[in-house]
Amino acid sequence: MAFAARSVKVPPNSASLEEARQRVFDFFRTACRSIPSIINIYNLDDVVTVSQLRSTIASEIRKNSHFTNPKVIDMLLFKATEEFNNILEHAKQRHHLIGQYVVGQQGLVQDLNPKDQSTSTFLKNFYKSNYF
Repeated sequence: MAFAARSVKVPPNSASLEEARQRVFDFFRTACRSIPSIINIYNLDDVVTVSQLRSTIASEIRKNSHFTNPKVIDMLLFKATEEFNNILEHAKQRHHLIGQYVVGQQGLVQDLNPKDQSTSTFLKNFYKSNYF
């Protein structure tokens, strides 16, 4: 299998915070090096650039930068490694990557100028609160 050579192994538990941080940096480096192949595998050339995906990965890592317990960092690193392996093994489809890493957590951009101006304020608030 071609993807087995590219998969990332999960290391044992970190002994200290510095070791956990170094493992996170190693994971980030590995993930960034494989971004071009991920873009080719999933045909994402028309949707996203390498630098945009790199900044998305960096923001996901920075989102958890406040943790100081090495066991928690190892658990988050394990989850990230599993996600990374799923992407490399093509266990996800193109729209999964676009939804999670290109569009992001904000979701799709909503139309700022609704076409129907005659909608009541109650319905506007209802749609705003229930828009997925």
